[in-house]
Amino acid sequence: MKKKVLATMLFGFVAGVVMLAPPAAFAQADNAHVKETVTHAAEAVKHGKMGHAPILVTHAEEAMKHAEMAAKEVKSPHLDMAIKGLTDAITHGKMGHADVATAGAEEAVKHLAMMK
Repeated sequence: MKKKVLATMLFGFVAGVVMLAPPAAFAQADNAHVKETVTHAAEAVKHGKMGHAPILVTHAEEAMKHAEMAAKEVKSPHLDMAIKGLTDAITHGKMGHADVATAGAEEAVKHLAMMK
């Protein structure tokens, strides 16, 4: 009898915690826009390492679009930092500074990986 009562209490506690937790706590990395941000940010890094600043900018801008859409659905300091890194990548990539732009894109990828 005591086991049944304890099991019921434990179930109620866990269910309460799950219901009170924000949905974003469980779905950050599974968000479709976050996934697209990761894909394009990684491509930006790849092209930046090859010195292709214009292609880096193209992918960083696409990553930024998805990051901004994700930010409307998911609240995360790592997503905020990824957006900052992408902003740096776009700014420096447009100046032709592939090395500095790559560092910004790498920073974005690093923070996006921490969202998992």
